[in-house]
Amino acid sequence: MADHDLRNSPTSTRRQFLEYAGAGLAAATLSRSFPAWAQTATNDSVAQMRAAAATAKLSTLKLTDSLSVISGAGGNVAVLTGPDGKALVDTSFATSAPQLKAALGALSNDPLRLVINTHWHFDHTDGNPWMRHSGALILAHENTRVRLAQAHDMPDLHMHFDPSPADALPQQTFTDQATLYFNGETLALSYYPPAHTDSDILIHFTQANVIHAGDILFNGRYPLIDYTTRGNIDGMITAANRTLSLCDAQTRIIPGHGPMADRPMLEQYRDMLVTVRERVAKLKQSGKTLEESIAEKPTRDLDEKWGKGSIGSDFFVKLVYTTL
Repeated sequence: MADHDLRNSPTSTRRQFLEYAGAGLAAATLSRSFPAWAQTATNDSVAQMRAAAATAKLSTLKLTDSLSVISGAGGNVAVLTGPDGKALVDTSFATSAPQLKAALGALSNDPLRLVINTHWHFDHTDGNPWMRHSGALILAHENTRVRLAQAHDMPDLHMHFDPSPADALPQQTFTDQATLYFNGETLALSYYPPAHTDSDILIHFTQANVIHAGDILFNGRYPLIDYTTRGNIDGMITAANRTLSLCDAQTRIIPGHGPMADRPMLEQYRDMLVTVRERVAKLKQSGKTLEESIAEKPTRDLDEKWGKGSIGSDFFVKLVYTTL
C-alpha cells in the first residue's frame, strides 16, 4: 500500500469523521501498522462522539420568524415553530439533549410534535428516543427505519452499531414522496435514490423557499459517501442535480454539515463531484488499482477549496473509486 499523508491515515480518517460530525475531539490513536481501510469496526468511536457532544456548544440561526437552524453537534437541525407545535429535521446526538432543549426553548414554548430524519446515520438520529418520549412523531424514509433496526459496521470509520431500540425507530415512513402541512408551511419530502446512503431525503419548506438537503451536501468540503448502505458517487451527483432543480436565486439550502448554502454554491459542489468522478473513472477504466489511483492525486487542484474539511482527499478518492 502506498504511503498517504497524515490526513488520510487510519488515525486521521477516524478523527476526521469525529470532527465532521461536530464533535471536535481528537480520536484515540490507532495502530498505523494496519492498512488504511482494513481496520476492524468497533463502537469506541461512537462512544467518543457521544461523549464530545455532551459538551458541544450550539448556535441558532433564524431564517424566518418560524424557521431556524441549530448547529454545533451532529447534523444541522432545522426547527419550525408555530401553533401546531415544533417540527424538527434531524435530532443530533442524544448526549447533546440538554443543550438542544435549551436552544429549542429559547425559540418558543411550542411543544415538540414532529421529527423528520434525513437519513439513518446516528449523528442525525441519535436523539430520536428522547424526542419521541417528549411527544414527537418520528417520520423518515422506510430505509431509515430498516437501517436503524439492523446491526451495522462502517469499517473505514471504525464504527459498529447495534440495532437501535424500538423508541428510536421512525413511527411513520414513506417510499417516494410525502407532503405535510404544519404551522402554515408546506413541507414537501422527497426520496433521493441511493446517494450518501440509501435512506436520504430532502425536505423543502416551500413557503420559506428553504431546502434541508441532509448529507447529500457537505458545504465547502468533500462529502462522506457511505457505500456500506449503497451510497455512491453517481447518486450524489443525481441528488445534487435534483436539488438544484428545486432552487431559484433566492433559495437557501441547509446542508447536513457546514454553513448555509445557496444555488451557486450547490452548483460548484455538483461540478466538483462530476470532475472527481470523471477523473477517477478514467483511472479505474485504464486499469489503475485503488492505490495507484490515489497516488495519481486526481483532486490535487481541488484540494485547496474542498479538501480542508473532515474527509481527506485520498479517502474521498477511495470512496469515489469504490462506488463506481
